[in-house]
Amino acid sequence: RFIAKPCAINLGIQDSGPHRAQPNAILEKVFTSITKSPDGKRLEGLSKQLDWDVRKIQRWFRHRRNQDKPTTLTKFCESMWRFTFYLSIFFYGIRFLWTAPWFWDTRQCWYNYPFQPLTSKLYYYYILELAFYWSLMFSQFTDIKRKDFLIMFVHHLATIGLITFSYMNNMVRVGTLVLCLHDASDFLLEAAKLANYAKYQRLCDAFFMLFGVVFIVTRLGIYPFWILNTTLFESWELIGPYPSWWLFNGLLVTLQVLHVIWSYLIVRTASKALVRGKVSKDDRSDVESSSEEEDVTSNNTKGISSTSSNGSNRLNGHVAGSQWTGE
Repeated sequence: RFIAKPCAINLGIQDSGPHRAQPNAILEKVFTSITKSPDGKRLEGLSKQLDWDVRKIQRWFRHRRNQDKPTTLTKFCESMWRFTFYLSIFFYGIRFLWTAPWFWDTRQCWYNYPFQPLTSKLYYYYILELAFYWSLMFSQFTDIKRKDFLIMFVHHLATIGLITFSYMNNMVRVGTLVLCLHDASDFLLEAAKLANYAKYQRLCDAFFMLFGVVFIVTRLGIYPFWILNTTLFESWELIGPYPSWWLFNGLLVTLQVLHVIWSYLIVRTASKALVRGKVSKDDRSDVESSSEEEDVTSNNTKGISSTSSNGSNRLNGHVAGSQWTGE
């Protein structure tokens, strides 16, 4: 409110929402009580009842779906908050781990386990991360449903489970490595979204490409060969197969599977960007299911190819047209 909003206004971001649908009691009743994306048969019935063209009714439903979505200013403020948190917690983690012996030698994570001291800095690092991921878990259900909703849900569950489980079992040393590694790329994605909202396309593309490189290096390189190596092999060698070994490593391997899926989507987005000259859409998310259904309906009712569904605004990083959409 006091920092992000003034920054957005200075960058020329207006607090204006999407076009509002004209009042219509019949369509409003269908929208609130029956469906937000009517099929071809229902569109034909409404067309006869209202004496409206089918395309006009489709536009009404599209505008009605979009009018309650947040403005670009709101999304900018949200991304700036996340950018601030990710950047701050990443540098806090790096500063803390730089003097930690297990940062340079992962075998230190298991020496004298489980009798390892819990310092105040380590405690606050854990509590801040846990609180933030719980907030993401709850806010996901109030956000507009996204294409990677299930993947993100599994990710948040695995992350919260890992943070809680490692804290309860005093595996906080290796836990700090996992947390810091995951924070290394997140603030770059939020920076790309901020540049996108401010319509700095080249800066947006640069941040997104940098995010992709850091993401792939950390999640497909450092994570399996550094983190999984110590949790799977070094821990087995130094302290043996402790009772919770399978659950702990199962959660870590689940995260690795999600890393592979996201890396594929990031690479696909980057490949399209090289062809088109700019990042037009992040395939990891941001496809509105209602817009896709409308396009299919349009094809069925009119027999013509529909336009891209990217024209509708989306939560957490979407803009109209062919510009890059955020998350």
